[in-house]
Amino acid sequence: MSSAYYETIDRMEKSGVDPEYINGWASGFLHNPKREEQRVNEAYEAGYAHGMEKNTSGFQAWIRK
Repeated sequence: MSSAYYETIDRMEKSGVDPEYINGWASGFLHNPKREEQRVNEAYEAGYAHGMEKNTSGFQAWIRK
């Protein structure tokens, strides 16, 4: 697995990113199937889309304040 995956997850966790976004991003990055519909939320959807795109910098909007 690429170091970009681990480095991005680490950076997101240290930045205080919403865990739902991180889970979505990881699933998308690995091309895992999406969660079942009743467990999907806005943060997960955004993370999944960014993960599929291999976007490693789109998480700033999901940092918890």
